[in-house]
Amino acid sequence: MAAKKKNTSALTEKQGVSQPETLNKEVAKRLKSSKKKNLSTDELVSGILDQNQTTLSRAITIIESTAQKHQQQAKEIIEKCLQHANKSIRIGITGVPGVGKSTFIESFGKLMISEGKKVAVLTVDPSSSISKGSILGDKTRMEDLVKEANAYIRPSASGDTLGGVARKTRETIILCEAAGFDVILIETVGVGQSETAVHSMTDFFLLLKLAGAGDELQGIKRGIMEMADSIVINKADGDNLKAAKMAKNEFNRALHLYPPKESEWAPKTLLCSALKNEGISEIWEVVSDYFETVKNNGYFQHKRKEQNKFWLLQTIESRLKSEFYANPSVKKELEKQLKALDENKTTPFEAAEKILSI
Repeated sequence: MAAKKKNTSALTEKQGVSQPETLNKEVAKRLKSSKKKNLSTDELVSGILDQNQTTLSRAITIIESTAQKHQQQAKEIIEKCLQHANKSIRIGITGVPGVGKSTFIESFGKLMISEGKKVAVLTVDPSSSISKGSILGDKTRMEDLVKEANAYIRPSASGDTLGGVARKTRETIILCEAAGFDVILIETVGVGQSETAVHSMTDFFLLLKLAGAGDELQGIKRGIMEMADSIVINKADGDNLKAAKMAKNEFNRALHLYPPKESEWAPKTLLCSALKNEGISEIWEVVSDYFETVKNNGYFQHKRKEQNKFWLLQTIESRLKSEFYANPSVKKELEKQLKALDENKTTPFEAAEKILSI
């Protein structure tokens, strides 16, 4: 029998190392089961009340959908969840881009979770006015918080809503509360009038600022300062600490210019470094003091009622606008007036008058 020919090739193949499973078996099982399509309203609500985050996400997607087929189911989901809502504290967080909102929310959220809270973070990513697209990258920016079992992060595209607040954020709050979340954090885009919209749906409004960025001068402006229940100067560390302390004094002086709040709460100015996790516990203490104050003097319940009134008016405006533009006669006249406007045969005001008279 001839001897086996020796392999003289420089290329040899060795047995590879077996790869570990990339997904936890329980997680894989849950994801596989979640692929079931067209869950009924009762199945979705049951999943939400069982605190199933996958089902919660699916329900929120239906709530956010503009498709006509989802409108009725969305309404039913909200109605069934409403009786289980209103058991959380709602905190609005705003600040200019680059102030460190995502880093702050991650540190703040992890602290509350360590104290036994369940935290839902609703973030609004700005949509492009050109492509209509949105990055929705908040889960990547909060990579530690997203791993927490008692945390839920839901990024939404702002779309064309005023101020960049997602059209269905209010309804999403109801679903998250029904799912057992104690604290709802709502992050704004930080530009335009989003602060006003978020203020209308939250109990506590926190304004993040930077030192040395001209923000001290903004402190004398009304509006945003009047809405703030606390001003937090972020990135107060290293060489920036001295400037942050000076900014804190400036903001404190500015706050004294305003009349007392209806809530009988005096806004506090604080320093923190979210990146180094410094000053976060002090902020939570201030937030806790605020809620103790407003619940004792009855303002908390008053503000919740005011929120409901605001939501009612906003819902009416949204429905009227939607039904107006969906009207076939309006569509036809709008197209006609747009053409006339292009040909300089009318003015925007005359065109609007003709469309509105239909």
